[in-house]
Amino acid sequence: MLVFFEERLAFLAVPKTGSTAYHMALRDRADLVVTHPPELKHAPVRRFDRFFQNMFLKMYDTEMEIMAVVREPIDWLGSWYRFRSREDLIGHPHSTRDISFDKFVQAYMQNQRPEFADVGSQSQFFRTRSNGRGATHVFKYENQTGILDFLQTRLNIDINVPRENVSPAGDLSLSPSTERQFRNTHAAEFAIHDAAL
Repeated sequence: MLVFFEERLAFLAVPKTGSTAYHMALRDRADLVVTHPPELKHAPVRRFDRFFQNMFLKMYDTEMEIMAVVREPIDWLGSWYRFRSREDLIGHPHSTRDISFDKFVQAYMQNQRPEFADVGSQSQFFRTRSNGRGATHVFKYENQTGILDFLQTRLNIDINVPRENVSPAGDLSLSPSTERQFRNTHAAEFAIHDAAL
């Protein structure tokens, strides 16, 4: 999470949407940088609103606009799947090394997800509290030009975004039936992405 106080902007870090690269590029420019623990680095809208937004309201009588990035849901799961296939996770319950992407998505759709497929939800990340504000600026992950243009204009700086935290390559084949089931059961994930800039 990055907060730019003068610009009244908070950049929330949705996991697996390139947030680490933006953190590296902007950490020296931000007024508040949260990198650890992961529960705060990746604080969803509700948590940001309850704790951080409340702090700005009570102490400074001001609110931050919220910016975040959302990834196409199958691509997002693919990034998680590839990330968890890396060598240092072999033998760990989170490892996807010997599991196909199709099986990973099937496991993600279970009510009780196994550890390797328990990666959260982008639609849940964007949920608001009953009296809270939602994200003001939501960009599609594939719209990197739009994200960069917005940040450079808003922060009045040139930004060079490094490649960081890149997942290893992997086969992301899905059977038509698995993809159809995922699209039907997780329509909210696609709706969040469809509504983004």
